[in-house]
Amino acid sequence: MQVISIYKYAKISAFKAREVTREIQGLPAAAALDLLAFTPRKAANLVAKTLKSAIANAENNNNLRVDSLVVKEAVVGEGPTAKRHQPKARGSAGPILKRSSHIRIVLTDEVKVITRESKRLEAAAAKKKTSKAKAQKAAPAQNETPKAE
Repeated sequence: MQVISIYKYAKISAFKAREVTREIQGLPAAAALDLLAFTPRKAANLVAKTLKSAIANAENNNNLRVDSLVVKEAVVGEGPTAKRHQPKARGSAGPILKRSSHIRIVLTDEVKVITRESKRLEAAAAKKKTSKAKAQKAAPAQNETPKAE
């Protein structure tokens, strides 16, 4: 089951917030919160707030366990931009764009949690399997005798 939480009109540029959301995609919810707690950016606080809201929605509305939740999607879209002007030299004015964004986090319990340890074990198993296949291909070639005609 998927759970969605959206923080609309966050007072931060979408470009700056995307840098943080890219880091938490695919992580378990608890690991994502830990990562955000130690990320020294304004966007990390806003994304953490949205993630906590999504976790609360999952627990209270859908009776899901927190330890089974994975961040399936963390997307930041552009919100409305407030346009202001700064006085400049010779009576001209320069534009100031105050950007906002919409932070959307989707949690799911359907995706398998992938940790570093499981990745390492899968890589070792794949390496072992390929080395066995190479050994089996090489062994019959050594036992064969050339055909006499």
